[in-house]
Amino acid sequence: MKIDEINISIINHLKDGRVAFKKIADDLLVSEGTVRARVKRLQEEGVLEIAGLVDPEAMPDKYLIMVGVKLKDMNLVGKGEEFSKLRGVTSVCVVTGRFDLLVMVMLKKQFGMLEFYTEEVSQIENVRSVETFVIYKSFNLKVPLAV
Repeated sequence: MKIDEINISIINHLKDGRVAFKKIADDLLVSEGTVRARVKRLQEEGVLEIAGLVDPEAMPDKYLIMVGVKLKDMNLVGKGEEFSKLRGVTSVCVVTGRFDLLVMVMLKKQFGMLEFYTEEVSQIENVRSVETFVIYKSFNLKVPLAV
């Protein structure tokens, strides 16, 4: 899908997911139908998702960790997809450096690190090692609320 200046402007307007399509259309000097159609297409193509994000520090009884994962093989994309489906995972990135994947996980009292590693990560084959980074303080970080 081609991302042109109008699409970028629409996405920028949608930083506040509650802004009306009419307001965006008026600001961009296009029709409301154009905005609606472009948003629909951006969503269908997987370019745009309109979702509520939370400050993880504001969520009671929840905390965020990042997990650096080293794999035994080079199936980075496949393993990334597997990790993305684990309970509590909010995002997975294939990265350069000493890890193959960086996994962000939202945990809670009833589903902590022990449960994440023993019930979830242990099911994935060819994991060489993991290193956990507990996030004590973040800046400008908003994440989807994982269950």
